[in-house]
Amino acid sequence: MVTSERSYGRRAFLQLLAAAGFAGISSPLLAAPTGAVGLRLASIDWAMLETAWAIGHTPVAATELIRFRAESPTVTLPAETLDLGLRGTPNFEQLRFAAPDLILSSPFYTRHEAQLSAVAPVFSLPFFVRGEPSLPHALDALETLAERLGDPQSGKHARQNAETQLDRMTARLKHHSDRPVMLIDFGDARHFRAFGFDSLYGSTLTRLGLTNAWQDGTQFSFAAPVPLDRLADMPDASFVIVSPVPLAARSQLQRSALWNALSPIKAGRVHQLLATNAFGGASSALAFAEGLAEALATA
Repeated sequence: MVTSERSYGRRAFLQLLAAAGFAGISSPLLAAPTGAVGLRLASIDWAMLETAWAIGHTPVAATELIRFRAESPTVTLPAETLDLGLRGTPNFEQLRFAAPDLILSSPFYTRHEAQLSAVAPVFSLPFFVRGEPSLPHALDALETLAERLGDPQSGKHARQNAETQLDRMTARLKHHSDRPVMLIDFGDARHFRAFGFDSLYGSTLTRLGLTNAWQDGTQFSFAAPVPLDRLADMPDASFVIVSPVPLAARSQLQRSALWNALSPIKAGRVHQLLATNAFGGASSALAFAEGLAEALATA
């Protein structure tokens, strides 16, 4: 079921901040092919986990599943999927217990490659490369991983499905291409994280024909912490908050003179999306794009 995003005027948005939760988009966007039989997979990296799921080869084990399920609600993992602990420090005993035939990783975890390789062969793909948009890497990964698993058709199917949906949302947003979009992820009421062109969200904006209001540099595809007053430099932008605002920050923003004085807030150009995975793969990019398209198209 899709719940429509709304745009909020200043007063309505203040009421929204005070509420317990936010409306948003949550719907499956990449239909994973069924009946695929292959290797037992374990995934250390979330983007690889999403990619495997999207092509119908869901891993039997993966890291940080509670948080993953919260941030990637469109990716439906079986309840019996084994949790391997933290991404940065996976539980190797649990990994051996999962008995994978192949371990999915990324360059973020090269420090663990020797230990991982002692359990099973490791297949690693890059999703976030400094100075390069990440969405093309995520789309390429669908076909590359499918080829590695001996199931190339599933990768082609998923890639075509993703491109078709992105084309549809681009057409839907063509009347909004004249206004830049500022993507915001609040850490607290005075700081936020901004996403550059090389992030999953920023590169998806570009694919949708929109302009990213954040033109400064990034590190690991985003900039943080950014002082709230930087938003005053973007009076013509639409603000898109990409994840729920922390509870402590909501009431503070409600009382913030700086926040309330910002032109986009006074003009009602602020939109709230459900949480998506900023370090995910194509399915997270599509979930973000769908929520963004719904929010801006109904403004």
